[in-house]
Amino acid sequence: MMAEEELYDLLVPPGVPRKMLYDVAEKYDVEVVRRPQKMAFANMGGDARELLAFRGRREVVEEVQKYLFARLKEFVEE
Repeated sequence: MMAEEELYDLLVPPGVPRKMLYDVAEKYDVEVVRRPQKMAFANMGGDARELLAFRGRREVVEEVQKYLFARLKEFVEE
């Protein structure tokens, strides 16, 4: 029996447009998962929030990160 391949998560920053999430899910071999994450911003005091993450093989997740950040940069500059 083959050992399970190690999977990696790329947390999606809050506020990423839904269309970008759909684009990534269609374009890459990743699963969209929910992950509780402790947040430590201004007045959140370590509250846990449920964030979305893309889960997949390391090389795929690295590609997704480059693609997503490039798309976000375009989006912010518009």
